[in-house]
Amino acid sequence: MAVRANPNLVNELERFGVVDASKCYQCGNCSAVCKLSGEESVFPRKSMHYLQTGMDKPLRGSLNPWLCYYCGDCSDRCPRDANPGESMMGMRRWLTAQYDVTGLAKLLYTSLAAQILVPLFLALASLAGFLWLGYHVGGGDIAIYDGPRAFLPVHDIHLFDETMGMFLIFFLLINCSRMWYFTMCGKDKPRATLGMYLRHLVLLPFHFFTQKRWSGCDDKKPWKLHVWFLCSYVTMEILLVFFLKLMQGGPAVDWRVHFFGYIASVGLITTIFLAFYGRVKKDEGYHKHSHTSDWAFLVLLFYVVLTGVAQSVLHHTGFPEAANIAYLIHLMGVLPLLGTVVAFGKWSHMAYRPLSIYFARVQQAALAAQDEKAVAIGQAVESHQVA
Repeated sequence: MAVRANPNLVNELERFGVVDASKCYQCGNCSAVCKLSGEESVFPRKSMHYLQTGMDKPLRGSLNPWLCYYCGDCSDRCPRDANPGESMMGMRRWLTAQYDVTGLAKLLYTSLAAQILVPLFLALASLAGFLWLGYHVGGGDIAIYDGPRAFLPVHDIHLFDETMGMFLIFFLLINCSRMWYFTMCGKDKPRATLGMYLRHLVLLPFHFFTQKRWSGCDDKKPWKLHVWFLCSYVTMEILLVFFLKLMQGGPAVDWRVHFFGYIASVGLITTIFLAFYGRVKKDEGYHKHSHTSDWAFLVLLFYVVLTGVAQSVLHHTGFPEAANIAYLIHLMGVLPLLGTVVAFGKWSHMAYRPLSIYFARVQQAALAAQDEKAVAIGQAVESHQVA
């Protein structure tokens, strides 16, 4: 089947962070040194071939960029300094934009102005909304943090969280369904049954929480840091979604929840600091190139964590008015962070990566069933001819 080439594909993906891809001459060293590349998923070479030849549709339907965890070995061993590891990272950003129906992901990945102005707009909108809520709707007092006439009541924050969560989940599910359509449907894809999807469904939660495939790389430090970060983040989310009333109570510290909150905060601050340090020092291959969206994500996340800790400390040390102000400043970062990176940016990768492993396993099962069927048909034809 003929495939129309896109001669501008390399230039297009350079806007998403692909660097030096034109230097690649398909020697295959990158795939040879990669511990995660195999017969079923040959990368980065195959993805680099799609990129260089302008095969945008095959690249859009490929799972290989998500199966790469960018240890940097391929870039370090490339004889042409073509940076295949960074190219795979750029492809993941491009794929995120391909799955997104709104166009926001493409805008945030390719425009520095959008990376600044969109979060700024959301921050100001958050401030205006919560000030209006605190003064004019709830009739709260900024000097009261918790209880009757609290400036930012728990139920209002819960409503904000739930609304934001449903909004983001809605778009993320749409984007994930588009990923499924691009990678699992089409004439060139093996036909998978419902039973195959159900049989391997456990891979989704397993790889989401453990990122176990990443541990197959020689350098296990990034995997360990990521698991530490993910556990800290998930712990904090559980506390804020299900135990917000206890978290905001006080000013006495409720150690039943705050112990876990402090541990999670330390984990988040430590891993964010190490990410900053690595990207500044650039000692590791996977830190040598940093897209502006990577910096934007880290800055926003650090802002949210730091202001959240400040708000909690002020509240529990008996400064309710300062705690409310810190809370407003904190919430100014929550909407920009969640609104730009969960469904449309960096955090969406946490959904696409386990999905790619899941879909790849289903594809393997479908191919195996297809081969068995072909063998059975061949045997039947042979038996008929003999008869």
